[in-house]
Amino acid sequence: MKNESSIAIYFWLLLVPLFWGGAFVAAEHVITEIPPVTAAAFRFGCAGIILLTIVLLQKKIDIQAIKKQWLPILFMAVTGIFGYNLFFFIALDMTSSINGSLIVATTPVLITLGAVFFLGEKGNKRLGIGLALSLLGVIVVISKGSIQPLLQLEFNTGDLLFLCALICWVTHGLLGKIAMRDVSPIVTTALTTMLGGLFLGLISLFENGWHLLPAMSNQAWFEMLFMIVCSSVVGFFLWNNGIKQIGASKASIYMNLVPICTALIAVFLYGAAFTFIQLSGMIMVLLGVYLVTLHPYLKEKRLKRKMANLS
Repeated sequence: MKNESSIAIYFWLLLVPLFWGGAFVAAEHVITEIPPVTAAAFRFGCAGIILLTIVLLQKKIDIQAIKKQWLPILFMAVTGIFGYNLFFFIALDMTSSINGSLIVATTPVLITLGAVFFLGEKGNKRLGIGLALSLLGVIVVISKGSIQPLLQLEFNTGDLLFLCALICWVTHGLLGKIAMRDVSPIVTTALTTMLGGLFLGLISLFENGWHLLPAMSNQAWFEMLFMIVCSSVVGFFLWNNGIKQIGASKASIYMNLVPICTALIAVFLYGAAFTFIQLSGMIMVLLGVYLVTLHPYLKEKRLKRKMANLS
């Protein structure tokens, strides 16, 4: 695992929160023109077609491997693509975004616990400190450094749906580690995205919003294209590849960078306010991510170099 490709994946994974953070901003506008589940179905359906085309052209489909892992792949599609998006968008209509953000911010902690207890990944003090620091930084960014929004939190049915979305995403991450023992990341991403998009498409029929798609504005089409190519095709492939290479626990902490990227995009593209307190929270998140990911890798590289010099 500790090879040249493993150091590269730590940096490639930085694109995931950037693309997913951008997807939150883009989706916020797109769903003002078409219904949310319809938007999700079109996004993941198109992404699935693109990924499947790439896989077929590269002739990378291993039918025997897929047969062996068909159940984890199916449940990855049901949980991470279908369930997460369905619960997330319904919950947004029933509760505040700060409630949802705080609930989803616990994702890395839960994925790490699941990876340690169920997948045999190693846990240690540094991992715990990094997760705690990163989670605290996310809370600072979301609350803008004020304790008042946290004290005024009221939990409702929407929050329970956010919890369901959280469970779906954690399950998706853990199942990915199992499925990719035999199936490559790109094939896993293609199949789960395609199946998830199909399930979302069936539910979207109840919204009766597909006729609104051709009438979307140029801005909405550009945002949809970004979500399909960057957030879905590239983002999910890098996420799955990261889980395969460095493990679910380390890859999951990059999720805490999503609200950071969302805030920065909102500042630069939409002129949103930005405070020193939020900057402090972002630094805490980045430090937590560094402690969990790059710090142990670089420490081991220095140790190997020192041992080589001594010999």
